[in-house]
Amino acid sequence: MKDTFLRENIFEVLDYLEEGIHIIDASGKSIYYNAFAQMIDGVELKKAIGKHLLEIYPSLDEETSTLLTAIRTGEPILRKEQTFVNYKGEKITTINSTIPIKSKGKILGAIEISRDITQVRELSEKVVDLQSQLFKKNDKISPTNEYAKYTFYDIVGNNKEILKLKALAKKASESDVPVMISGETGTGKELFVHSIHSGSKRRHGPFIAQNCAALPSNLLEGILFGTSKGGFTGAEDRPGLFELANGGTLFLDEINSMPLELQPKLLRVLQDGNVRRVGDTKVKNVDVRIITALNIQPEEAIEKKMLRKDLFYRLNVITLEIPPLRERKDDIETLTNHFIEKYNMLLNKETKGISKKALDLLKSYDWEGNVRELEHLIEGVMSIYDVDIIDIEHLPEKMKRIANKKNKRKFELDLNQVLSETERNLILEALQATDGNISKASEALNIPRQTLQYKIQKYNIELR
Repeated sequence: MKDTFLRENIFEVLDYLEEGIHIIDASGKSIYYNAFAQMIDGVELKKAIGKHLLEIYPSLDEETSTLLTAIRTGEPILRKEQTFVNYKGEKITTINSTIPIKSKGKILGAIEISRDITQVRELSEKVVDLQSQLFKKNDKISPTNEYAKYTFYDIVGNNKEILKLKALAKKASESDVPVMISGETGTGKELFVHSIHSGSKRRHGPFIAQNCAALPSNLLEGILFGTSKGGFTGAEDRPGLFELANGGTLFLDEINSMPLELQPKLLRVLQDGNVRRVGDTKVKNVDVRIITALNIQPEEAIEKKMLRKDLFYRLNVITLEIPPLRERKDDIETLTNHFIEKYNMLLNKETKGISKKALDLLKSYDWEGNVRELEHLIEGVMSIYDVDIIDIEHLPEKMKRIANKKNKRKFELDLNQVLSETERNLILEALQATDGNISKASEALNIPRQTLQYKIQKYNIELR
């Protein structure tokens, strides 16, 4: 019955996946095609089943097809980017994992799982093209004004650690050495990055930011280093972000999410200052200052093998670690007043401040979203209420519930601690008064002798 269930239902289940599943036999003919694969490839099931793979994908050949390569080599191909023209003549980009199907050492076919990233690639290429057009259109327009929006004046806070980091960042802006900034999401890493560029001699040059997360290796490689026409199927001559950032700053956010296979290529560019487009043989010299950011501790990124040690040492010349808001609660009042002033202007409001009770509640909160969460809270309150003073009644109910639970736990912990300390002290006094005689001490305390012995062990009291 189990085998019957699998045979009759497995293909129906696969049709609900949002990834393409394509299976071919050893001769290269399609024997299974799920619904998502049909949508990606623009071909109906009846037109695909029984046909050779190259009839369905006219732009591929024996060498460029991952399915045919897996059959030929007998080796799996994991997370490979592939661009092809489908049955309808549309250019499609997918990330494929292809695995040969074997039985008793014989290759029977291959199965491929595909994720469509066509829109991601198109959007990324459009961003690069727009940046290229912007920087070439008018040399008099400073890309700094377009992208590096913040300066050191925008870093708000009087916390000792923040002031120390601000002074260090100003020093860093005077040189061209790489800077690595770490901190939780929402702590303000981007403020420091923008400020370092704005305060540097490169402030009139380009400032370009790229998030390294959620992009496949091949796609990110083309974005960073550029592509050459003919380098791979569908490739066009396109400069990468290193070329566009020439003379300025390139900010690589979430560097710990960069695919490991791409990190040595980045290291080579940083070491010799030369960049080569994907598929090209020529190299170009670039003058780019690199700033990177991580949303976890650098040591954790290395330990979990998310970041190569050699790349880390090359990037980590100056380190800035931004503390979370829960560790700089002395800045909450300053930041709150700053955001009230900001949203008075943006929302055309006249809020004068926040009450002490409401401020105390903000200070008791843990702020998992850090400064960004605090800003969004003030923006939300001021969008809803027209008040002179933000009071506790205007704050979210969730925040009040969390604060009440926290205070309740605090009182419980304090009471238990006081009772335990009092009990221990009374036992010590009784033992001292009776020269350590447990029987007499238990009579003085009016408790059984066995109970006293238990409590002596519980509180680790040494008898003389």
